[in-house]
Amino acid sequence: MRRRRLIKNKKSFFLIISAIALFSIGALLIWAVSLKIPDIKSLETRKIEQSTKIYDRTGTVLLDDLSQNMMRTVIPESEISPYIKQATVAIEDTEFYHHAGVRPLAFLRATIVNVLSLGFEQGGSTITQQVVKNSILTADKTIARKVKEWILAIKLERVLTKEQILELYLNGNPYGGLIYGVEEASAQYFTKHAKDVTLAEAAYLAALPQAPTYFSPYGNHRDALDDRKNLVLSRMKDLKFISEQEYTLAKSEVVAFAPQATAGIRAPHFVFYVRGLLEQEFGTSALEQSGWRIITTLDADLEAKAEEIVKKNALENKKNFNAENASIVAIAPKTGDILVMAGSRDYFDPEINGAYNIALAKRQPGSSFKPFVYAAAFIKGYTSNTVLFDVPTQFSTECPPASLSDTPPCYAPGNYDNKFNGPMTLRDALAQSRNIPAVKVLYLVGINNALSLARSLGITTLAGSDRYGLTLVLGGGEVTPLDMTSAYGVFANEGVRNPYRAILRIEDKNGNEIKSYPLTPERVLDDNIALSISDILSDNVARTPEFGATSALNFPGRHVAVKTGTTNDYRDAWILGYTPDISVGAWTGNNDNSPMAKKIAGFIVAPLWHEFMQYALTKFPNTPFPEATPLESASDKPVLRGVWQGSDGTVSVHSILYWLDKNDPRGARPSNPNNDPQFARWEWGVRTWASQHGFVDGAPFSQ
Repeated sequence: MRRRRLIKNKKSFFLIISAIALFSIGALLIWAVSLKIPDIKSLETRKIEQSTKIYDRTGTVLLDDLSQNMMRTVIPESEISPYIKQATVAIEDTEFYHHAGVRPLAFLRATIVNVLSLGFEQGGSTITQQVVKNSILTADKTIARKVKEWILAIKLERVLTKEQILELYLNGNPYGGLIYGVEEASAQYFTKHAKDVTLAEAAYLAALPQAPTYFSPYGNHRDALDDRKNLVLSRMKDLKFISEQEYTLAKSEVVAFAPQATAGIRAPHFVFYVRGLLEQEFGTSALEQSGWRIITTLDADLEAKAEEIVKKNALENKKNFNAENASIVAIAPKTGDILVMAGSRDYFDPEINGAYNIALAKRQPGSSFKPFVYAAAFIKGYTSNTVLFDVPTQFSTECPPASLSDTPPCYAPGNYDNKFNGPMTLRDALAQSRNIPAVKVLYLVGINNALSLARSLGITTLAGSDRYGLTLVLGGGEVTPLDMTSAYGVFANEGVRNPYRAILRIEDKNGNEIKSYPLTPERVLDDNIALSISDILSDNVARTPEFGATSALNFPGRHVAVKTGTTNDYRDAWILGYTPDISVGAWTGNNDNSPMAKKIAGFIVAPLWHEFMQYALTKFPNTPFPEATPLESASDKPVLRGVWQGSDGTVSVHSILYWLDKNDPRGARPSNPNNDPQFARWEWGVRTWASQHGFVDGAPFSQ
């Protein structure tokens, strides 16, 4: 009896489930049949529900309207080069001429990934689907919209030929900035009609729509665009669209892009940076059709001032120092907000490819990298009063200590003024940017430790330790102004890092918040070590021997920490400075990496930075850095406390490696200093200096 009831219940259950399934399928079929494709002629005008707009941090200053002044010329399929059609099919939808609007296997793969990730990011979209998505539907990522897309794509395939669908796609696709459609793209990029482009040019056009801001030929990712162009050509060859010879010739063809003609945008370097972030997160279609209000972090007033100062000073530097370009970045250390991103002297200046954003470019930082290494030394137990000798030193173990050759494999760097100051505290050595002590600090710290700290502070572009030697502390790695300004902001914020952000929130057209970008603070450096670095970099007395008491680094009555940097070959001049409220980085040089006049950053970039900082300081309170606690104690070794003449009141002048183990500076003295491979090299320079200055071992002195 019980078994019969169980069987009966199971049958009832399956009948109910079957009924629900049949009802759902029926409803879905009715819904699918009811979906109508709009008049085909209406698809010739791209659908823009409401333009997405980008604003400054107040939400009142419009920086960019993504559909304003849209450039688009619709042409028939017969006037589009076969190369463009083939290149587009090769990179976007290799089965375009064989499917019925959707690709079931691609759909299945995307569905599985979406279900597992609980999202709807995977596409698997055909060209037909993209026409539907871009011309008929909104870009929201929901199951219902995706199903509509598949159904309408199948229906569209039944009423249009493949060539008509491809024509719609190529006339409506985004190709960067305000450029839509291949005819407009061909005119803007190559000054020719779409029917006249070369194979290589067609491959470039096909490469762009995936991420038109990122792949822009005027931006910072030209290498990535070239790689994608070559991928397009490779797929065209594999599909037999072109021959091996055509592939080889097109791959090697040097294509010249016409000067950029975008206008009507405020803070263009920053705007295109933001657009790239949004494209990466949401896709191009969402930006075109969402009607969003993007509230960014930009301070429109500071940005305008920075652009004005950069342009004026860059043109003066071109005349006086052969340095034709410049950039300023400003970040709020307490939030990570990007307040300013002036990426060149003029975004629209074709003479210097002004659209290239120096703020995001990898350049060598010169001595502006030194504070990271000194901070790592403080972590290890060294102090601001630790004494190192600024004397001629051969660092290469492949060359004799007495050899001062700087020809590889030897390494005996000098200071920019070709002078040597003898014993110096780390405070004075950093404030005056002496090179020999800095190289010694890096050796004491270890390259891995220095790299690890720099990365934790926000430097993202450095390679592994095997790529660098002791030149790292003098700027041997490549960094970006944005990363450097952010990393200095960690010192400003007492060791707490706020990763930089460009967007505060996204609102819909009615002002309702869609997404916010909250702060993600993280302590990456001890607060007292950060304050110790700030104390040194804001010490005008300590830097006076190098820069003078009234240099552009000084702001009487204000607490401003600052460090300059010039590469040895004079290709880059940097200055990074900050208060507790703002971190500002400036760079000058040439986009093509050609050298400037042989002048240090204090002459070339400091005046530009000072002018901007002077204005920026009017917007913030005069907040002093909290006082740092001394890093040393009375029980520390004399050399850590600033005593370099010896110990026990008798003269005994040696390098620091004589007095301590570099891996444990506060531990026991080394029993045999010669075990350290650098000892003989450092000792030679120090003992030579002591002899030249009349110091005799064993003579008394008072500490």
